[in-house]
Amino acid sequence: MKKIDIACIIDDDPIFVFGTKRLMQIANFCNGFLVFKNGKEAYDSLKTIITTGEKLPDLIFLDLNMPIWDGWQFLDEFIQIPIENAVTIFIVTSSIDPEDIKRAKSYEIVSNYLVKPIKMDDLKKLMTE
Repeated sequence: MKKIDIACIIDDDPIFVFGTKRLMQIANFCNGFLVFKNGKEAYDSLKTIITTGEKLPDLIFLDLNMPIWDGWQFLDEFIQIPIENAVTIFIVTSSIDPEDIKRAKSYEIVSNYLVKPIKMDDLKKLMTE
């Protein structure tokens, strides 16, 4: 993967969001960001982007444990929306529960499961895939 246009971070932890955005800027990973604090906020905004024909993010970093809607609720609803261009979703969580990893693999739209924190090597690897 080369430099992407828009990256989306769905996470309620402001420290993780700040650190991840900073890493992406240093790595020249993307041109812009969308940030949402929970799955419901992300779903509503992304659904509006789809229905108005605007450009979706190329990649989503999705946390699992958040208030309002968690990552699973977001995924269950997001996969119901017909999308023309594929969006790459990476689960980025502190959970090392094998059941979460297994469940993440059951979603066709989920590309990988990364355990927090994201490191520069992780971003570089994503850019070369």
